[in-house]
Amino acid sequence: MKFSQRAQAITPFLAMEFGKHAAALEAAGHRVIRLNLGEPDFGAPPAVRAELQRIMAANTPLPYTGALGLPALREAIAGFYQRAHGVAISPERVVVTAGASAALLLLTAALVDPGDEVLVGDPSYPCNRQFLSGFGADVRLVPTDAGARFQLDMAAVHRHWSPRTRGLMIATPSNPTGTSMPPAELVAICDWAEAHQAWRIVDEIYLNLSDADAASGQAAQTVLASDPGACVINSFSKYFGMTGWRLGWAVVPDAMVPVMERLAQNYYICAPTPAQMAALACFTPESIAECEARRHELAERRALVLNGLEAMGLPVPVRPDGAFYVYIDVSNTGMDAMRFCQRALDEAHVALTPGHDFGVSDAGRYVRLSYAASKEDLQEGIAQLKRFIDQQK
Repeated sequence: MKFSQRAQAITPFLAMEFGKHAAALEAAGHRVIRLNLGEPDFGAPPAVRAELQRIMAANTPLPYTGALGLPALREAIAGFYQRAHGVAISPERVVVTAGASAALLLLTAALVDPGDEVLVGDPSYPCNRQFLSGFGADVRLVPTDAGARFQLDMAAVHRHWSPRTRGLMIATPSNPTGTSMPPAELVAICDWAEAHQAWRIVDEIYLNLSDADAASGQAAQTVLASDPGACVINSFSKYFGMTGWRLGWAVVPDAMVPVMERLAQNYYICAPTPAQMAALACFTPESIAECEARRHELAERRALVLNGLEAMGLPVPVRPDGAFYVYIDVSNTGMDAMRFCQRALDEAHVALTPGHDFGVSDAGRYVRLSYAASKEDLQEGIAQLKRFIDQQK
């Protein structure tokens, strides 16, 4: 059987590969602390779980929804932008998708032609560039560093922009670093791209897990406040804790809505109906209060992890201000990231993700730790990592 060049070009998702190794160790009787995946341990808000139980108990048909999603859910998402960010968005611009991955699938299919050059920061979430490459984009990974908070900045965009550049993809806060792009930098980059007739996809999956602005105390702002022409990806997986429900959304310019609808109709018909119906309960005051309490809990977990890493001599070059990741420099251990993660799993039974998942620039130097696990697991995992590090001295 001959497989497509597209399939052969896809590299393994190492976070999942280390998860498979962790599962094998668990099957052999070992307790493994899983800090490799960005999966909050909270689960869906109680009201959402209760609503799903009510829906299933009613034993009513659950037909396909429209390809763009339930109108009531699109209205609820638009209302969320108004309440959380003070940005008015027409519900017509909201496209409900089968997870944020499906949102990126539709956007990439709508915007990318073979040979289009797209700028993406390095490090960044691997699946984003895989989607782009899968539709024929020439993904140009732009190296970033701690001085730029591991984010694109205008200087880097100027250096790497070419006549072939058709778009750029930004994630703020970022996976794997948990760092946000400074708002003024985001505005400048989007203005530059728009002036050069390039599209902007902005991954805001972790936006509502950001720290509040230190000066104003206000929530982190969506790019739509300054660039209504940007294409935004978001998800119910992280802030609302609904990873397995496979529900996300995109906000797109008016002209893109019918294009997204046609693509969704053909690619997957619609997002799961029961998940859409239950997700309406995400936007009640009670559910939002629950999610805000979880955001504060994650900040406490972050402090626990950062203090533990400092105590064992593993530096974190940039303190994260959102999401639930810490990007650790392991170069002083004498091991590269892959070797460090392999030994940490085999010897300390702590699952982490090597920087090789997220790019090529300095990938061997960094390891991602997810603090989406419980405080108890984090405390145990940090203690086991410290023993592992101490044994190397």
